[in-house]
Amino acid sequence: MSSRTPPHQRLARRIADLFSAFPNVEAIALAGSGITGAMDRESDIDLYVYITSIIPLRDRAAIVEQLGATRADMNLQFWDLGDEWYDAETGIEVDVMYWHTSWIEDQLDRVLVEHQASMGYSTCFWHTIRNSLILYDRSGWLCRLKEKSDVPFPEALRRAIIAKNHPVLRRVIPSYLHQIEKALRRHDLVSINHRVAALLASYFDVLFALNRLPHPGEKRLLETASERCAKVPREMVTQVGEILCAAASPDQSL
Repeated sequence: MSSRTPPHQRLARRIADLFSAFPNVEAIALAGSGITGAMDRESDIDLYVYITSIIPLRDRAAIVEQLGATRADMNLQFWDLGDEWYDAETGIEVDVMYWHTSWIEDQLDRVLVEHQASMGYSTCFWHTIRNSLILYDRSGWLCRLKEKSDVPFPEALRRAIIAKNHPVLRRVIPSYLHQIEKALRRHDLVSINHRVAALLASYFDVLFALNRLPHPGEKRLLETASERCAKVPREMVTQVGEILCAAASPDQSL
């Protein structure tokens, strides 16, 4: 491996080499800032291990012990099954997620074949597959899945995302706008924060769909939208910043 390879990628490949020894590991991929060049001092390694069955915890813990860690939280099941640790040598935070092959195939079909929208983040899994760097691919399964993902944004999906997320911004009775107005009158800061976050999730889902781009996830959204979206609301960055600042108090300017 070249000495010019970023340390995040070097560590990711070391980890992938160890996980590839398990027969139930079909593929391993690196995603996130580790491959985009947008790494900073807070960047971690997002490593996706695609499995056909669960790797026993003792085997996963043995890998972390072999690599060395200053702290490890294993068998996390708050969102996806995953393990996280801080690499002892580099201090880099490692986030390993275990996705079953059939599950991610279903997620891709949900958007690219069935054109189903979600309330926010509709196309994030598509983006992950499409933009990940393959580190190991036992039978070519992940390569074929990436080829399937490398398609233009389906018009039916684009319309479905906008139809599901746009009305709830302000048009319908239970819209986020209406809920925020009620929360402001109650001085309910927790509710304000909750509804503003949901509004922004749908806002960006509409924005990326409008521009025919898979949703990149929750990080660096304003930066990504500004750089990659041809169509954005006027003064978007300023407006979103003002909304977030106003949401910190029951201020009617929100």
